[in-house]
Order: sequence, then structure tokens, then C-alpha cells
Amino acid sequence: MPAETSQTLDRGLTVLELLADAPDGLSITELAAALGVSRTVVYRLVNTLELHRLVRRDSEGRARLGLAVLHYSRRVQPTLRDAALPVLRSLAEDTGATAHLTVADGEEALAIAVIEPSWTDYHVSYRMGSRHALDQGAAGKAILAGRRKPDPAGRPFVVTSGELQAGAQGVSSPVLGVPGVEASIGVVVLGKLDREFVGPRVARAAVEVAKRLA
Repeated sequence: MPAETSQTLDRGLTVLELLADAPDGLSITELAAALGVSRTVVYRLVNTLELHRLVRRDSEGRARLGLAVLHYSRRVQPTLRDAALPVLRSLAEDTGATAHLTVADGEEALAIAVIEPSWTDYHVSYRMGSRHALDQGAAGKAILAGRRKPDPAGRPFVVTSGELQAGAQGVSSPVLGVPGVEASIGVVVLGKLDREFVGPRVARAAVEVAKRLA
């Protein structure tokens, strides 16, 4: 016999999931269509979520995720780090590059875990807590790529050169398929980088982290 559940709570959580996948927000009509309920029901859901700052409405009345979501997401960061650290260690040792886990924090990319390789003569010093705009650097661009539908013809990783530090190259891949998580796994090196060697390893690491979080 299936366990009893709350239909209202289920719909409220579904609203949050829909908004998480809609960077431009959704109208009440769009939410009602997605949920298969009346606009009146959606108004009540959105009003309740607004009271808890989980949803906000812009000047056009479109619903978007609220600032309280950031508060809760920060509480999840230790879980993300625990899942990613073994993968980052293997990635750093395998590639000889500094490996990192980066998450979206508003319009910025925030590094929440960093592992440096143990055997290289020199490597990039990339501090945990480092921030930069999402549209700069491989880590942020990989997160943005994860928001779009995958391109079957494209490669599953992003490569950048010199965008955050002169002479530094980065390779990152988005962590996909984990509801509520916008993150990427990547590496950064000074000097030359073998994209064909490093890229697939970064992509596999991102998949492994997603599996650990599932």
C-alpha cells in the first residue's frame, strides 16, 4: 500500500522544481498548465511560497526562485563537498592539475572544494571560496551550459584560456541530473593542456559526482 502524501506539499515542491529550470521565470498561467491545476490553486501556492521567500514575483508578475533558496542551498554545500572530494583527488592525481568543485551562487561561480595534485613541481593555487562571474572561466561557463539542453554534437566539457588568470587554462563539465544542484567539476593548469586527454576525464568525474549525489 503506497505511503500517504500531501498533495499540496507535492505541488509546492513541483513549483520550485519548475522554477529552478526556468531562468526567465514562469507566469501563473504557465505554472497552472505545467501542474494541470487551476490558476487559483497556483496563486495560493505561489503566495505561500512567497511568504517563506522561496519564490518572488518580478514586475511582470512572473514567478522566480526567491532568496531563501540560496540560504538553504548553502546548507547543502558540505554534502556536495563530501561527495566530490574522492573524485577530485583522483582527478587531480590523474591529470596533474588543480581540481575543483564549483557551484552557482546567484550570478557568481563559487569554488567550494579544491584539491591540488601531490606529484607536480608546480600547479595553480586555487582557493576554496574563490568567486567569479558565471560567464567567465570554464567552471562558470560549464554551469551555464548545464542549464541549456545538451547538444548531441557538442563535447560534454568547456575549455577556456586566460579568462581568469593570464596563462591559465581551465576545463570544466557540468554536474547534471541532480535536482536543485547547479555545479561543475573542473581542473585548471598553467601552460599547455592536452584537451583530448583531460576533457573526457573531467566529464567522467562530473558524472561520478552526480551518481554519488543521486
